[in-house]
Amino acid sequence: MTADAPFQSAPSLRRRLLRGLVVLHLLAMAATAGYSYLAFGRLVHHFLDEQMQRVALSQAAHPMASALVPLSIDDVQRHGAVVVQLWSPDGTRLIASSLSALASPLRSDSGFGEARTGNDESVAWRVYTAPAEDPALPRVQVLQSEAYRQGRVLQRALLEGLPILLLLPVAFWILWAIVSGASRSLRAVARDVARQDERSPAGVSPDRVPEEIAPLVEAFNSLLARTRGVMQTQRRFVQEAAHELRTPMAAIGLQIDNLRGHVPDGEASERFAQLEAGVLRAQHLIEQLLRMSRQDDAQADGATEPVNIAVLLRDSVSQLMPLADQRRIDVGFDGRAALVLVASTSALRSLFDNLIDNALRYTPEGGTVDVRLHRVPGGTVVVDVVDSGPGIPPDCIERVFDRFYRVAGTAAGGSGLGLAIAQAAAHRHGLRIELRNRCDEREVEALAATGLIARVHMPA
Repeated sequence: MTADAPFQSAPSLRRRLLRGLVVLHLLAMAATAGYSYLAFGRLVHHFLDEQMQRVALSQAAHPMASALVPLSIDDVQRHGAVVVQLWSPDGTRLIASSLSALASPLRSDSGFGEARTGNDESVAWRVYTAPAEDPALPRVQVLQSEAYRQGRVLQRALLEGLPILLLLPVAFWILWAIVSGASRSLRAVARDVARQDERSPAGVSPDRVPEEIAPLVEAFNSLLARTRGVMQTQRRFVQEAAHELRTPMAAIGLQIDNLRGHVPDGEASERFAQLEAGVLRAQHLIEQLLRMSRQDDAQADGATEPVNIAVLLRDSVSQLMPLADQRRIDVGFDGRAALVLVASTSALRSLFDNLIDNALRYTPEGGTVDVRLHRVPGGTVVVDVVDSGPGIPPDCIERVFDRFYRVAGTAAGGSGLGLAIAQAAAHRHGLRIELRNRCDEREVEALAATGLIARVHMPA
């Protein structure tokens, strides 16, 4: 398979197992029915042969033509009545027959044999010719329909196989229940695997894992342990690097503030402004890295408490007001809904701080940012952060949650971590962030973006 070929999953293990068991069951039933047919065939033929022999020997001991009871074709074909024939001692002349319509010559050999009658010899008979013990007495020949015999064998075999046939749906249901139970245990293991991540305190428990997939679970736990180690090393490196860079960057920022009054106007002032912007961006990146590492540590800690969302949003807006004043952005807050969540205060603050900070940084100077806590139709509480910035191209909306991803052509003030941090905090508490562009109703045909709405769907 080439790298470009689409991935095709293997057929369902449950369907394959169930199909194999059903086929095996049907083959076993067919083998049982065939064996029953052969076994009952021998039993029925032996019994009827013995019956024919007794009738023939009894008739040979008392060869009286008047004692023969006339039979009909229905008696012979449907009820298996035995046809008795009395022949002359030399075997050339039929003296009497219980079925006159049957024209079957006397066999030259005594004992059992086969005979066929009819125009096309399609009617088969089982024949027994009694031995000629007294040459002066008539010869006796007894015949029985082979069709009746085969019908009796088939009837007995079907009667024996009827319980198996009636139990077949029950057997299929039991097979389905067994296979479904096994697949449920596999799905339970899959759910345990899906809940695992690099911060999980333990791997998948092998206690209720089927023996056949225990090696796979052990291999997954080993891989997860190695992944945890790598992620912990990465977080420790990011945290230590950010801490190490924070102090020198603060010193550089302080020196830049001291140099601002000594920079002459003109090209030097423009270069100084670019340097200052770069330092501010580096400081912001370091703060975001520290916030991300603290969020990872808090996520591993898992401490939660009741959080009033309206109070938390008001604090976030107040904390970011200096940035709004600096950019002359009008910030509004509407907390008409009340909601208290049991969550991590630091994680939720990081979520809303990053959304509001992102809106303030990408809104042009003189624009507006509105933060709303309200209910939407259906009763669900949401938090909307609405700005009047340029919005996000539709093909980039899903990618902006990736770490360090920045939309091409945007200002160089962001770090590419804000939305990633917000998304991680939202996932931790079962929240969902939805981004969509605002469109001016007067420019719907051109779909001109006039801002972005970042909506956080709160739990019911």
